[in-house]
Amino acid sequence: MQASVCFHLEGRAVHLEPTAPGGKHSPTICHGLIQAALEKGEAPEHLQYIDDIIVWGNTAIEVFEKGEKIIQVLLKAGFAIKQSKVKGPAREIQFLGVKWQDGRQQIPTDVINKITAMSPPTSKKETQAFLGPIGFWRRHIPEYSQTVSPPYLVTHKKNDFHWGPEQQQAFAQIKQEIAHAVALGPVRTGPEVKNVLYSAAGNNGLSWSLWQKVPGETRGQPLGFWSRSYRGSKANYTPTEKEILAAYEGVQATSEAIGTEAQLLLAPQLPVLGWMFKGKVPSTHHATDATWSKWITLITQRAPHWKPESPWGFRDNYKLAGR
Repeated sequence: MQASVCFHLEGRAVHLEPTAPGGKHSPTICHGLIQAALEKGEAPEHLQYIDDIIVWGNTAIEVFEKGEKIIQVLLKAGFAIKQSKVKGPAREIQFLGVKWQDGRQQIPTDVINKITAMSPPTSKKETQAFLGPIGFWRRHIPEYSQTVSPPYLVTHKKNDFHWGPEQQQAFAQIKQEIAHAVALGPVRTGPEVKNVLYSAAGNNGLSWSLWQKVPGETRGQPLGFWSRSYRGSKANYTPTEKEILAAYEGVQATSEAIGTEAQLLLAPQLPVLGWMFKGKVPSTHHATDATWSKWITLITQRAPHWKPESPWGFRDNYKLAGR
């Protein structure tokens, strides 16, 4: 495993006090101002959430230099950094409640132990208390939306609380997924890095996961798992359209993890993708022509080197690390 370290800095605008209409502080605006400053200053690879930033690298010196670069970019943009809030470099660090070790995002052991020790809920309130923290870690859980659906249904106001076999099975499966959750990341960049998007469409919803692999690795490293139930008329799409929708949703979501410039390899072996790259639409379809045009535009832009075979045994990798 590649060794890496993390550097955490935390700062809040002093010279720039972003406020929303009415004089209230807006985290969203604050996040946007810092993000814009970092992009303009060509800051090194990092992860930002409002005014928390983390960077990583292969050596302490590399991480220190990246951290210094980001600090200088922010200072030049008019922000003030509290040195007491700068943490690292270190091989293990807490960032937004998440444990980062060797640059990889992991669920803390105490969180895993707390969740796996929970007893089956006996009320809607207890069910919500269970689903809350689970939702925070959903990127570690393949097919999260479909898995939590049974217990989630009992929390609806219109439904009476009933914890049946379906809820209990989902409850046990969720705890098992948390107990065996894989670490995510770190995000890597460079011409040798392959970003592979695996997507699938099931009876109850869509799922996708983003993986990276570099030469010399026998398996790829997951960056996250996502899922979503069908919404509105999308449940009536043809099986082919659902597969395309899964790929489209996956391409959109993964932009948050690796940016919009990085190119993707699409793992599913879908002949229709070949048609899409020729600008063709199947004769039988439920989605509108405008929707198909939207799908074609985004997928062909982000995955221009698509090939109709699964890259480097990716499907097997997904099953081993996910399902």
